[in-house]
Amino acid sequence: MKAVPLPSALFTLNRERLVSKLLPRSLAVFNANDIMPTNADGSLGHLQNADLYYLTGVHQEETILLLAPDAFDPKHREILFVRQPNEHLAIWEGHKLTKDQATGISGVKNVKWISEFPAIFRSLACELENIYLNTNEHQRADVTVETRDGRFIRDCQKSFPLHRYQRLAPLMHELRVVKSTYEIDAIQAACDLTGKGFERVCKFLRPGVNEAEVEAEFAHEFIRHKGQFAYNPIVASGANNNILHYNQNDQICKKGDLLLVDVAAGLGNYMSDLTRTIPVSGRFSRRQKQVYNAVLRIFRAQVAACIPGKTTKDLRVECEELTTRECVDLGLIKPAQLKKQTPDNLAVRPFFMHGVSHPLGLDVHDVTYNHLKISPGWVLTVEPAIYIQQEGFGVRIENTVVVTESGQVDFMANIPVEVDEIEALMNRK
Repeated sequence: MKAVPLPSALFTLNRERLVSKLLPRSLAVFNANDIMPTNADGSLGHLQNADLYYLTGVHQEETILLLAPDAFDPKHREILFVRQPNEHLAIWEGHKLTKDQATGISGVKNVKWISEFPAIFRSLACELENIYLNTNEHQRADVTVETRDGRFIRDCQKSFPLHRYQRLAPLMHELRVVKSTYEIDAIQAACDLTGKGFERVCKFLRPGVNEAEVEAEFAHEFIRHKGQFAYNPIVASGANNNILHYNQNDQICKKGDLLLVDVAAGLGNYMSDLTRTIPVSGRFSRRQKQVYNAVLRIFRAQVAACIPGKTTKDLRVECEELTTRECVDLGLIKPAQLKKQTPDNLAVRPFFMHGVSHPLGLDVHDVTYNHLKISPGWVLTVEPAIYIQQEGFGVRIENTVVVTESGQVDFMANIPVEVDEIEALMNRK
């Protein structure tokens, strides 16, 4: 991930917001993510812990943030620990942050080397009563590998069994879901880059190209602007449209088929999310256009439905109702089926089986809880769809929007979505 610097004022503000939620006499600790191994002597690239980045802006591995707002020594109330640079690291891994550079990025004035952490942490733990620890509490997470946070939690509770322990995740979820102006600008930049990639693909696509070639066109546009894929790209032609998380991306795009591209850019640490369904030959068939416009009507209604006070579950229920009506009009659901459906077995479920909206930010599926209500500053995806297995194609449309006091702002409003816009773009080689 290539860094896109943001003002240190953002990270200072984020820390102040978190500190205001801590109990008296508390100590909070945030760890960087590990660099994960592959095989032999290989390793994956470092992906920073999103919470640590949110509070510091630091990308570097083996970094720790310690917050102790009630510490007796004022210098101990906010400390950032980083790796100490040396000649060996400079030769083999490149530049590591100096203390002054870490302060410039994060706004944390007291920066120390990571080797100093154990003694300072023990001193503060003995002074204070509550220890806030962090872990991944995303509701859909499946954590099977012990993380740096996991090891720290185990060691900390073993060393200090009589302290009161608190969870950082609920506080971070509440803070991160409401985006600041800085973050909104960063997400808009990622969305703009996604639009450039989509335009490139529309001009490139033709019958006979491979899904992998389409993926490569996105990669070329994203990487040359210092971006990356925000998530594993989905480039699904023909019947592959109906596979929700298809990522094989190696089939030939055939004349007359639709191509579903669920591909978006991340820029710096902020992500975007886009889906378009476009005709490989440059023109929608009559039936394809009929289904596409049905999904587009749902999409427009769902963008307008993203208002403060609702939950993402509310949005899903509303979307299922809209999609049901459209499926009846498309001849996919018979009125008699509606009389037999139950809340657990909706008639629309074979044609639309996923959620319609999720928060987005530092993570594509950003942290939240299902019971939290949308408020101004939430950035959400809107992604209705109709999948028709028996007809061999599906349509999904998705944009990234921000909820405001006065309505919604579509970050991707300039990316073609109407049938005639897409066809015009694809035929302007």
